[in-house]
Amino acid sequence: MLQQTPVVRVLPVWHEWLKRWPTPAALAGEPAGEAVRSWGRLGYPRRALRLHAAAAAITSDHNGRVPDTYPELLALPGVGSYTAAAVAAFAYGRRETVVDTNIRRVHARLVSGSALPAPALTAAEMRLAASLLPADDGSSVRWNAAVMELGALVCTARAPKCAACPVSDLCAWRAAGEPPPSYVPKGQAWHGTDRQVRGAVVAVLRLAETPVPPDMFFREPADLGFAPAGIGVPLAALHRLNSAPEQLERALAGLLADGLAEMHGGGYRLPA
Repeated sequence: MLQQTPVVRVLPVWHEWLKRWPTPAALAGEPAGEAVRSWGRLGYPRRALRLHAAAAAITSDHNGRVPDTYPELLALPGVGSYTAAAVAAFAYGRRETVVDTNIRRVHARLVSGSALPAPALTAAEMRLAASLLPADDGSSVRWNAAVMELGALVCTARAPKCAACPVSDLCAWRAAGEPPPSYVPKGQAWHGTDRQVRGAVVAVLRLAETPVPPDMFFREPADLGFAPAGIGVPLAALHRLNSAPEQLERALAGLLADGLAEMHGGGYRLPA
């Protein structure tokens, strides 16, 4: 859930998930569509499908227990190198090189003298992170957590608190006069994109109790003079986007291709 989504948005959904599905087996025992439905507004709902698939793999291949080694974690659906290393380190105390955005930024400033790390993770960054990692398991876990927190709370991207930094006197970036970044980070566009339309369609399917006929996505219902309710609320939000028919068609086709929706009885629904 924390991939691409801030902690403040994740926490309430995470609590609800743990209340409903306290074990991987509990999640695996329900349809994948329920995972998508309960994903809420966290975005990138394919993560919900992968998490459901990972729960199924953990249940069938690991007796319902989340594996504790990097290779086994990496083999789970939806788990990449960062997540595998982070779980192995923070959940099981293993010595793994954990490199997230915050750690990359601290390394870039403290060691390399750059305002920001490269736009994409490089092999050189991984080698640097591995070379800095303490040799014993306990210290390596504390190191990963400490550097991550330093980047999140002190060595931030836009307004670093250098006066409060415990290693400011060792910082190569400060020693170089705090040169500006070599590029300007660009956020992902949202308004008017296919991603926005897909999200609006998924919001409709999440509330629908029966398959939604295709016409409901393309034709705005008549104004009867009262506020929409139930599925009408996300449908109204979808129609307010004024998306072109071809964009809606792309969104629906993409959701089918990604397994986030399926056709049933002539309508669209979340996967069963």
